[in-house]
Amino acid sequence: MSVDENHMPSIRGYLSGRPTRGRTSEAVTDALREAILDGVLAPSTWLREDEIAATLEVSRTPVREALRRLADEGLAQKTAHHGTVVSPMSVEDVLALYVVRENLEGLAARLATLRNEPGLVVALREVQAQMEALIGSGDSAALSRHNITFHRLIREAAGNFYLERFLGQAEQAVRRLAPTTFSFPGRDATGCAEHAEIIEAIAAGDPDAAEEAGKRHMRNARGIRFTKLGGG
Repeated sequence: MSVDENHMPSIRGYLSGRPTRGRTSEAVTDALREAILDGVLAPSTWLREDEIAATLEVSRTPVREALRRLADEGLAQKTAHHGTVVSPMSVEDVLALYVVRENLEGLAARLATLRNEPGLVVALREVQAQMEALIGSGDSAALSRHNITFHRLIREAAGNFYLERFLGQAEQAVRRLAPTTFSFPGRDATGCAEHAEIIEAIAAGDPDAAEEAGKRHMRNARGIRFTKLGGG
């Protein structure tokens, strides 16, 4: 699939204004990353330097650097003698992602409980209330946004730079898996119930229970993905 005019107008919207001097590569990287995560640039789409540069009205140099960075992040893939494409995601990739995320989310919940950062439980309960208010509404996009916030609060409270970095990358990969699991029947209620278990374990100061609740939450999400992808 080529990067064509149908994609370019949408991609241009991801680059707000003119990049400040010295930050063009970062701005182009951010624009392309968000377009990939939002599904505007679908898996296996060709990322041609000249077309992207023309669309974003920048030189090819920052585009080349952006593509290199996206390849390092796993969002793009260089092919021998043919250029760069948006990385595809197979069923195996999806399941492998959830196996890793299961353990990382569990660890994040454990560390967040042990650190006992002031205000964390209150913040989590606020997000939880917003999500519970949306149960049955069919607004899976809003539920997904709150869900991202919920998990971000926990990984930040864990206080581990590497864990936060790895979970951030895992979250980016999950964003590519449209539609969100919250669009599947009943997942809004069960997902919220699982969040409640994580919150109560953290509030009780029980790192073992928090870790297990975090891992169970990801296992259940993985099971939904597996079923919807035709795995059973």
